[in-house]
Amino acid sequence: MNKIKISAVNYTNTKAFIYGIEHSDIINKIDLSLDIPSDCAAKIINGQVDIGLMPVAAIPLVPNANIVANYCIGSDGAVNSVFIFSDVPVNEIKTLKLDLHSRTSNNLAKVLLKFFWKLDVEFTTDQTAKSDAIVLIGDRTFGKKGDYAYVYDMGEEWKNFTGLPFMYAAWVANKDIPQAFKDEFNTALKFGLDHRKEVLAGLPQNPNFDLDDYLYHKLQFEVTTDRKKAMELFLSYIAQL
Repeated sequence: MNKIKISAVNYTNTKAFIYGIEHSDIINKIDLSLDIPSDCAAKIINGQVDIGLMPVAAIPLVPNANIVANYCIGSDGAVNSVFIFSDVPVNEIKTLKLDLHSRTSNNLAKVLLKFFWKLDVEFTTDQTAKSDAIVLIGDRTFGKKGDYAYVYDMGEEWKNFTGLPFMYAAWVANKDIPQAFKDEFNTALKFGLDHRKEVLAGLPQNPNFDLDDYLYHKLQFEVTTDRKKAMELFLSYIAQL
């Protein structure tokens, strides 16, 4: 049997998933690569892998996209790793520098600025350009909130805007995956979530960031009805950008 190729994002928010995969027999049935979100998306879109932890904004670009797991990267309110960092109050933002690592967070920023805050903002991907504010995600944000005059947690702002939780990434396949494999994959992911204490013990400590709170409270990992509803709403807003 050919091994199923899987791409996972190599951030702290996925460490429990990776732990579960690597400590389950399923590791012998897959080829696992660890990537940044944008590369994970590219691999699943172009067929380099069969399953990826896909930024939800890119799901419409995946041929035959189907969510294959009951688990995701989500939050219900503040997530503490998906930010707009700004030198000015949000209503004064004129230019925003996007994060090259993530399509979802960039689109979430655009959606919030246009539809929630009702602003017309200029965007750039030039990392050397001067801007009023930047999008920054993942581990690179840990302990950075004190470095900026204004900080907007996009999980919290989405909740303020819609009343819904959010789903940043889902396990998406670009082909039919056997149910037996999906069941085993879900079991492996759950195993990782059930062993977050072991995951935490293996992570480098950051005196300016509460990893325990992040993995147990800020992040939420279940694909719920409300989270699916939020994903559809988010994608409908992206289509209007």
